[in-house]
Amino acid sequence: MTTIPITIQVDPQAARAFASVSPEMRRKLETLLSLRLLEATRTPESLARVMSEISRNAQARGLTSDLTKSLKEAKSC
Repeated sequence: MTTIPITIQVDPQAARAFASVSPEMRRKLETLLSLRLLEATRTPESLARVMSEISRNAQARGLTSDLTKSLKEAKSC
């Protein structure tokens, strides 16, 4: 399978996690991300579902609207 490198923005913790895994695990994660990107862009409903899932996961990990607001304010400074 031919691949093309892309650049995406992720939070620092995700970047560290990706950097710390083995090359084999990186390939698996890249394949998973590729499949998720394809799924998310097939139909608007798929994108909405993926975004909802990401939101639920973030909330389950403690991301609140107050924290999101403070991160946006800190970024704009």
